[in-house]
Amino acid sequence: MSVKIRLRRMGTKKRPFFRFVATDSRMPRDGRFLDTLGHYNPIVKPAKVKIHEDKMNYWFDQGAEPSDTVKTLLKQIGYLQKYEMKKKGQDVSEIAIREEIRERPKKLKKKKAAKTVEAPAAPAAPAQ
Repeated sequence: MSVKIRLRRMGTKKRPFFRFVATDSRMPRDGRFLDTLGHYNPIVKPAKVKIHEDKMNYWFDQGAEPSDTVKTLLKQIGYLQKYEMKKKGQDVSEIAIREEIRERPKKLKKKKAAKTVEAPAAPAAPAQ
């Protein structure tokens, strides 16, 4: 059985709330799961992330692989750096895991340059 750590969507329509769950990779996104590892709320600004470190450590030690989105979120809050240092035997007491994620700057849309159609020049009036 291949265990994945991924997000499970919860909340109401257009108000998503996610939970970090450890699940069998063959299960559907919102299907059966093994353990709840934390939650992520993207609606509030700045977005909030809360994880249970001891549970997350346990599943990483068991060989669970995070999804791409989960890996990005864990990297942003500083958990992956802390886990790697702990795995190497280094002191991790000074590393704190953040609970807020900074927002990415919005991409500015490039305005299409309005093609200006030049009006043909009026012929000069004959001099009288």
